[in-house]
Amino acid sequence: MADFAIKTVINGIALWVAAWLVPDITFGSSPDTWVVVRTVVIVALIFGLINAFVRPVAQFLSLPFIILTLGLFVFVVNALMLQLTSWVAGQLGVAFHVEHFWWDAVLGSLVITFVSMLLGSFNPKD
Repeated sequence: MADFAIKTVINGIALWVAAWLVPDITFGSSPDTWVVVRTVVIVALIFGLINAFVRPVAQFLSLPFIILTLGLFVFVVNALMLQLTSWVAGQLGVAFHVEHFWWDAVLGSLVITFVSMLLGSFNPKD
């Protein structure tokens, strides 16, 4: 449980950095800091659940493309998970949106992957 909490915090920070760097990834337009923090936490939980349950199935189904592209297709799968997180957040009324797939979701997934790897290296559990 503590490991999931640590990964959720790391995902939240990575999602916030992606929203900060990629203009069309947004957490709403509320001026209240606590509303934005709450939104980031909720989106990080959604993203963590999607990565835990949907991502392994998506990677298994896309395994031929991952092998064919020498692993680069994983970034497309990660972008799909980010786009799915945006859709689920929208369905739940959470102010998180990724505008375009090919530019914003793929670039956002690259940022999230890099930041998560960087912050995950400080995780004492790993």
